[in-house]
Formats: sequence, structure tokens, C-alpha cells
Amino acid sequence: MKLLIQPGDGVASLVKGIAGAKSSVEIVIFRFNQKEVERALGNAVNRGVSVHALIAHTNHAGQENLRELEMRLLAAGVTVARTADDLVRYHSKLMIIDRRDLYLLSFNLTYSDIEHARSFGVITSSRKLVREAVKLVEADTQRHHYDAGLDQFVVSPVNARKQLASFIKGAKKQLIIYDPKVSDPSMIRLLEERSKAGVDVKIIGRLTRKSARLAVHKQPQMRLHTRTMVRDGQLAFVGSQSLREIELDARREVGIIFRDVGVVSRLVQTFQDDWALAEQAGERGEKELGTPAAKVAKKVAKAVTRELPPVAPVLNVAVREMVGAAAGVEFDAEEVEEIVKDAVKEVVKEVVKDAVEEAVGQNGGRRI
Repeated sequence: MKLLIQPGDGVASLVKGIAGAKSSVEIVIFRFNQKEVERALGNAVNRGVSVHALIAHTNHAGQENLRELEMRLLAAGVTVARTADDLVRYHSKLMIIDRRDLYLLSFNLTYSDIEHARSFGVITSSRKLVREAVKLVEADTQRHHYDAGLDQFVVSPVNARKQLASFIKGAKKQLIIYDPKVSDPSMIRLLEERSKAGVDVKIIGRLTRKSARLAVHKQPQMRLHTRTMVRDGQLAFVGSQSLREIELDARREVGIIFRDVGVVSRLVQTFQDDWALAEQAGERGEKELGTPAAKVAKKVAKAVTRELPPVAPVLNVAVREMVGAAAGVEFDAEEVEEIVKDAVKEVVKEVVKDAVEEAVGQNGGRRI
């Protein structure tokens, strides 16, 4: 088993896997703008490899970009299918080479996810996992019902809630979690119960309700786009589903649960490094927020970002005007909104803080 850590590993392992394919490549796509991977798929077709792409019926950017991708892949000789629209979203990301190697990814094949976000992928040759992945891809391609046949292979909305709850319940000493949005009430209760039982629970990401028992930090220095858990330093989950209701119960999400000493060790070390950086950033932030000016700045920044209109549509128009409609640039609206709001919030904080401090100084330090 091999672990891919983003940012850092880039697309080299994916391109190498496709280049080494002898008979088949099956790839499931939610968002995609990696030209190197696209070229590798076309080259595989030219070598006589059967290449099949299953593309989500929609994503945040809508139908247009997905349709453009579909037409480019078809022109390259790739067999293309679209998922059904029975679920809120088909959000899984995986690739199967020669029905021998499974690439299970928690990141999309986009420059943003690979180069500017913390994310992971796992490459495994486990026959059971590969066989179950093939079964799922065939079911989703043919729009047939999928019945889970392997507890290690975690599929929403089929068995994810059951398997991830069991994963959490089994923690005895430690549970470390990367998750952009932990919000499912029953999952949060399970985490709190484990903490109450003495389990050290740490979350890098976001918890949507306050909890005195759960330690939470934001991902430092970069965006977070993985859903990963490690239990007691021995058992790991890597996948596309957050611990939130919609991703457990209403979307197609895929992950795997596994034991691999080397891979789990690297996951733990990466988490520990990120946690240490997050704690340092948190300490600096707490010191800054202790000043009256910083408190005012934080309040104003929150108010301003709440009133921000959607910016993704404007960004799409601006980019198309700049580089042309045929550029194939794709944006995740939710991701764009989050990045812009965070950036605006930080700028507003700094401007307001400076203005308040200046006004206080001009009034001789008196309250204003």
C-alpha cells in the first residue's frame, strides 16, 4: 500500500499508474482540470488500453464544464458514462488500473486540491478492495443498485454511517481526525462519548457545534480537503465523506478502512505536524484577539462576510473574459466562496484593527 500526501506528491503517481496500464483504466471523476492526467488517459487509449471514465452528473460548477470534459475525453477515444441523478451528488474519486490496483482519493483531480490543500490518497492492490471498487463502478455506470459486500469498503449512503460509527466506537486511546465539517449530531455524540471514556480526540477542521470535550483546530497554512481518521495509531480511514448527514446519507461517497503500519505511521506524523502548527497559530491568534481593537475587528469582519454576495459566478465570467470560453477552467463554487470569505475576513480584521488603534491613539488612549 502507498500513501499520497497533498500538497507534495502532485500527479506523478497517477500519471505513472495510467502510463503503466496494460489493459484497462477505470476512473471516476467529480471535478477535473489536470491536463497531465488527461493527456495520460489519451496516451493510454493510443496504446490500445481500454479507458473508461464515469463522470458525475453535476458539481458546483454546473453541467457546462463537465460536458466540455466529456467531449474532450470522447474525442481522445475514452469511453464515457455519466452517473445518475438519484443522489444529491456523486462525489467519489477513484481510479482502477488493470483491475489490479485501486487508487482511492480524497482529493479531486484539480490543481487547487493537489497543489494547495491538505489531502490524501491511497494506492492498494488488495484483491478484495479492488474487486469491490470494480463492483461499485459497474453498478454506478449501469445505474444499478449497489449492495455493499465488504465492510472495509465504505460507501455512502449504503454502509458509511454504520462503518464509520463502528470505527469511532472502537477507539480505546486516541482518535485523530481530518474533516472539513463535522456536523452530524449522532457522530458528534459518539466522539464526545469516546472522549468521556478517556480517548484523546483531536480534530483538524471544523466542528459545527461547541464541545468542551473535543479539541479542534483549523488546518494551518492551507485549505483542508481530506476526510481521514486514525484510530489508536493502528487503523485508518481515508475517503471522501465528512461526518455530516448529507455526505453519509444522501451522496455517493467512497472511502476505505485499512491497517498498514507504514501508511498509518505517515498519516499520524503528518497530523502531529499539522496539529503543532495549528496550536502555534492558535496561540498567536489568542494573543491578538485579547486586545480591544482585535475584538472590534473580529466582530466587524464577521458582519461583513455574512453580507457578501456570491462571488463564484462573477469569477467565472471574469476568467472567461480574460482567457476565453474554451479555456476549460472549472471552479468549485463552495470552495471559492470559502476562500474569498476567509481572505476578506482577514483583510477586514487588519483594516478595522488598524483604524481602531489609530483612533484610540489620536484620542489619547481614551475610549471612543
